[in-house]
Amino acid sequence: MKKLALHWKILIGMVLGIIFGFIMNSIDGGKGFVADWIKPFGTIFINLLKLIAVPLILASLIKGISDLKDISKIKSMGLRTIGLYMITTLVAVVIGLSIVNTVKPGNGMPQETIEKIKLKYGNNSSVIDKLNEASSQKQAGPLQALVDIFPSNIFKSLTDASMLQVIFFALFVGICLLLIDEEKAKPLINFFDSLNEVVMKMVDLIMLFAPYAVFSLLANVIISFDDTEILLKLLWYAFCVFGGLVLLIGFYLLLIKIYAKKSPIWFLKQISPAQLLAFSTSSSAATLPVTMERVEEHLGVDPEVAGFVLPVGATVNMDGTSLYQGIAAVFIMQVLWPEGLTFTNQLVIIGTSVLASIGSAAVPSAGIVMLVVVLETLGFPAELLPLGIALIFAVDRPLDMCRTVVNVTGDATVSVLVAKSLGKLHEPKPKEWDDNYKKVK
Repeated sequence: MKKLALHWKILIGMVLGIIFGFIMNSIDGGKGFVADWIKPFGTIFINLLKLIAVPLILASLIKGISDLKDISKIKSMGLRTIGLYMITTLVAVVIGLSIVNTVKPGNGMPQETIEKIKLKYGNNSSVIDKLNEASSQKQAGPLQALVDIFPSNIFKSLTDASMLQVIFFALFVGICLLLIDEEKAKPLINFFDSLNEVVMKMVDLIMLFAPYAVFSLLANVIISFDDTEILLKLLWYAFCVFGGLVLLIGFYLLLIKIYAKKSPIWFLKQISPAQLLAFSTSSSAATLPVTMERVEEHLGVDPEVAGFVLPVGATVNMDGTSLYQGIAAVFIMQVLWPEGLTFTNQLVIIGTSVLASIGSAAVPSAGIVMLVVVLETLGFPAELLPLGIALIFAVDRPLDMCRTVVNVTGDATVSVLVAKSLGKLHEPKPKEWDDNYKKVK
């Protein structure tokens, strides 16, 4: 009997988790049961993915750079990667602004709904935390983002999972391995090669638990929704974001079809486990190990390309977040500050959204922090800022889940395009967790 594919198992887990969440929502004590007895399994799964993310980046990137054998190839790959990421981010923002200016979801928002949202979310601790975090980022110097790339203590960077610092260190080590004698470099290269294989096997083992984990994660998400009336009032705004994300995925599939000469259906099928996990976790960083495993083994991208493109993408390429920031900024202005919707301000939104996506952390709801930065750049009235963020806060989590799917899909798309341009896209060679099991059992 043919085994059920992993993406179907995960999808079944998601559907059952949603159903279970709704059932628990309608039962006295159901929310407490999910929080106490179901949610921890999802947390354990995310912790395991985060556990291997940094070792995987370190090992795959050092090995990938050292395998290039030519420093000039690093420049070529880097320029193509950053260039493609900037293009896709720009396309994302333009799609978002086109939709929100056409649909105008903020026009005609009832005043009673605005007051209800203000009462419910205006003093929400999470909203206040996002505003404070955005304020701290804005107070930093203009080159602080550049300074933050260079670690002073790599062990602290590894502990804190500071992705850009880890990527810089890995690139630095990889380049230095190319610059020393091959015989002296070989032991360290072999070490990271072995470490990379071990961590990729860890991904295979962790993914055996994925269907149960997404059941836990989705059940917990459902019990957190406690005001369906507000959700319905924000439906047009949510529709704009979701529609834009779908169009953006269509753009990715067009690139895969035209440039990479691959079937879009095949591409989606191979990357779907990573997409489903991105939806469940709302974190590009937590999904990164799975994304790398799917891209290398199931899409056929050389490890040296995937090891460079995907970690960089998880940190600086947030197409879904950029699209969301464009739509959310205009929606908030349509409701609270319509006089600010000038052509010049919309151009500023494009520029700041592209730049802000580079600084967005690959964690849940980081997009709200960057949205505050975008609005402040436009001169949005400071006294209306808490209400503006509260306006979209009720539907942020489900939209965050959707835009994380797009972030991960964008990273995978660019890795395929870069690999194709460098002649490093080959026939996939999937590995199973038990490939070597018979020899050791």
